[in-house]
Amino acid sequence: MDKIIPLISSGTAGPLGVLHLPRLWLKSSLESCEKLADGYPGCGKGYDQMVLDGLGLDRDKFMSYIRSARPTYPQLEDWIKTQPGVKLDAASIQKLNSSITGYNHVDETRKEVLACCGLTDEGKIKDAVNLNNLDDWASFHQATLK
Repeated sequence: MDKIIPLISSGTAGPLGVLHLPRLWLKSSLESCEKLADGYPGCGKGYDQMVLDGLGLDRDKFMSYIRSARPTYPQLEDWIKTQPGVKLDAASIQKLNSSITGYNHVDETRKEVLACCGLTDEGKIKDAVNLNNLDDWASFHQATLK
């Protein structure tokens, strides 16, 4: 069985306007059917947890829904809208999105990612969204195209 590298960027939002949520849906969905590439968590502690916390969603309930329903992305957003206490107002989404776009990896992680991609660390790429994109693309190239 082929394992899949999730290529939806953390900088992508669906109709609700929540950054990283489409990627979280993809990773957790792939994990639920044992197709997520090694080294990727279905629901990790970084951006994944930031999204769950920012929306006011329970991690276990979210993962249980993914495993049992295997929803499409729009179905996931519809489910989220039905959850008690969910925070989908404009201010909450803006705060969450700002925390995602404003997050920078530590220097060591940045240097590792850039080195794996054959790039010199000139200090220009600091944000985790773009570094994670580069890391995914390098992993995809290595696993699929090379």
